[in-house]
Amino acid sequence: MSEKVHIGMVGCGGMASAHRGGYNGLWDAGLRSFNIDATCDINEDAAKNMAEEIVKFQSSTPRVYTDLDDMLTKEGDLTAVDISTVHRAHHTLAIPCFEAGLHVTIEKPVALTLKAAQLMLDAAKKAGTVFQVAENYRRSPGHRAINWAIKQGRIGQPRMLYWQEVRERLWYWAWREHKDQAGGGWMLDGGVHFADLALYHIGPVRSAYGVVKTYHPYRYKNPEELTGAIDVDTEDAVIATLGLDDDVVCQWSTTTAAPGQGYDAKVLYGEEGSITFHGDNAGIKTRSEETSEDDLIAEHQAQLSDDERQLMFPNGVTETVATELYEFTQAILNGGDIETDGMVGYQALAICFAIYESSHLGQQVSLDDVEALKYDGYQKELNDGLGI
Repeated sequence: MSEKVHIGMVGCGGMASAHRGGYNGLWDAGLRSFNIDATCDINEDAAKNMAEEIVKFQSSTPRVYTDLDDMLTKEGDLTAVDISTVHRAHHTLAIPCFEAGLHVTIEKPVALTLKAAQLMLDAAKKAGTVFQVAENYRRSPGHRAINWAIKQGRIGQPRMLYWQEVRERLWYWAWREHKDQAGGGWMLDGGVHFADLALYHIGPVRSAYGVVKTYHPYRYKNPEELTGAIDVDTEDAVIATLGLDDDVVCQWSTTTAAPGQGYDAKVLYGEEGSITFHGDNAGIKTRSEETSEDDLIAEHQAQLSDDERQLMFPNGVTETVATELYEFTQAILNGGDIETDGMVGYQALAICFAIYESSHLGQQVSLDDVEALKYDGYQKELNDGLGI
């Protein structure tokens, strides 16, 4: 096997820049078991600009493409692709790569619908290649420490999880505002991160009940003046209740349609205390202790073995996109598991779609049934549009 993973970057927009930064961080840390051979984007300027940024840290300039099939035909040395595109394109890009025998890392959410994601899982299984979904939040020093603290029983048995993001957003966010391109609004695009954290910290979600609303069916090009209104069709408010493993209940609210007072509340309560995930009060608070997030991170890292530290934070790298890409390249070269593989990505996606399907039906749904594709009231329009 080659000593390097030869990568083609597919999609060269905003999130791809974070991936490029991740590769750059690995390169700077001496972790250079990869080479980015090609960049591909339907916008040739974007692909060219990405190639020009990559050559600043690696020794060769990636070749530029505007068509995936062209890249796969001409780049005979490729071993992997890194896909960061609109959600709608995920399965149509990943499946040909699997069929070409390539390893795939792909930005979250894994696909536009669960049915499209299942097609990707089937293709990856048939190819026998590595399939990673880029879920980077769980890899931060803070979430690694929180996960350790939960498993150490620092707050006792988990009971209740509150995850609330309440604010107003009036500006137009391009393709993310359109259901046929994004699949849903922030509850899917950003919410899939929360879904992954719930799986990571607590365990499987068993049931979901949700109410999904669109209060403002438009966004503005000029939000300060409230001019340049553009019609949108993704939701802007979700209130949901999730039943998790071990009788943990979660109240999940996310909205960008709340003018005036905004707030965030991201807290896990256990029988002995609480863990706050973000903000000035992040850390543990119990009847007998109060530990800041910084102190908790220091505690966690102090008890890691050298091998554990290298696995989580290779060569001291803590930037989350970089560490997930390191895991991807090492799994290709040396074998081993992918922490957020295609199935984990599928399960996180199913949590989000369970809420959409619950709202569509007006009743609680089982995650087992959602994962088994027994509900498609919300997703049918999307699947029909994809022709699947």
